[in-house]
Amino acid sequence: MPDRRGATVLEDLPGEIIDMILIRLPPKDVGRCRAVSTSWRGATSTSEFMLEHRRRQPLLPIIDGQGRPASFVVLRDAGARASSTQPLWPFVPGDKNRPKKALRTSCDGFIIRYDGSQFYICNPVTCKQAPLPWPHQVGQDIHSTVTGFYRHHPTGEYRVLWVSWTADRLPKLSLYVLAVGSNKPRNVTVKMPAVSSPSVEHTLLAEMCTSTHSQPPVHHNGSLHWCPYFAKDIMVGGATEGGGDIIVFDTEAESFRLIRGPAQTGWNRKLFNMKGTLAFWGSSALRSSDIDVWVMQDYEAGIWDLKYRIDLIKVEASRQLYFTSSKKKKNTRLDSAMRSILDIAVLSEREVLVMFNNKLVLRCDIDGKFLGMVKIGNGQYCMKLTHHLLQESIIQIPSHEVQGEDEEPAFSTGRA
Repeated sequence: MPDRRGATVLEDLPGEIIDMILIRLPPKDVGRCRAVSTSWRGATSTSEFMLEHRRRQPLLPIIDGQGRPASFVVLRDAGARASSTQPLWPFVPGDKNRPKKALRTSCDGFIIRYDGSQFYICNPVTCKQAPLPWPHQVGQDIHSTVTGFYRHHPTGEYRVLWVSWTADRLPKLSLYVLAVGSNKPRNVTVKMPAVSSPSVEHTLLAEMCTSTHSQPPVHHNGSLHWCPYFAKDIMVGGATEGGGDIIVFDTEAESFRLIRGPAQTGWNRKLFNMKGTLAFWGSSALRSSDIDVWVMQDYEAGIWDLKYRIDLIKVEASRQLYFTSSKKKKNTRLDSAMRSILDIAVLSEREVLVMFNNKLVLRCDIDGKFLGMVKIGNGQYCMKLTHHLLQESIIQIPSHEVQGEDEEPAFSTGRA
């Protein structure tokens, strides 16, 4: 009903209309609405609402400034302003006393980080975090790392993949699965069709560890995908499957298989998700100014299609740009620094971020049109593309050890 001034009160709207409004709000605004009304809090606390709300959020690329002057930031409004960034706490500029922080992987708005001694699952929106129990007893001469993170749809559990290895000269590698919220990791046998060789298991797990350090696994089609940084052969059923096969982990069956990458083999090989499609990029040589982007045309048949090719040297207007060298304290022509492409991250089907010379990240479209340089802070002189994507979420961490906002959170999302 209208109030005394004749205006319609929001609470008087039908519940369906209110739900449609709430589901379209940014995550921080949903949190504010929860504090306004009990009914709104109830409506936004159902698992159905939180999952649908998370699904509607954009995927935000994360850039690492390596603490000079900023550390991890998310790139916002990528289609509008390349300088629109937002910091991820606790990577405070100039604080050299903090232990090394590392992002390991992400899924559904959660991020797993490592602080040098402990792995944590974090929700940057709610500023909550929880420690992940190690798959072995602390003090044992065993090393472990997180190589994957996914939602197991049959149970709704979020699960973490661990690879552990002994400190022997010839280490034995083992795979573990941990349901977030549980403190009992379970050992998993590496299953792959027509393969039962221990050497294959060792090679596959070793490749997963190495690939995860260069880029996180790509979520697509209900599976995790790893691409070896360099093309290596994996023995499958007595035959060599070369050409840099992509390792696939089915998150429901929890089994492995291999699929073929593009026919092109080269350097700087990376997988990514392009608008729901598995995609791949690579350069023809170790130091090259060109990149080829392929997309999976038919996932089941393993058919790839060359989407486009970008030559960085030909990027429009790049030769008129300058950047300031922090060491020489003078302006340097940008094209003199554009020796080779070191890394790229894809923003959309038409826009990419390109890193070169370990200092600069530019944004351009697939036709070579220059769209701007990415800026993450004043005095910036170092950046790295992490290939991690943040999709903001209000989903709560399923753990009894969640640390609240009164303790040091893993991240925050204050404006830069």
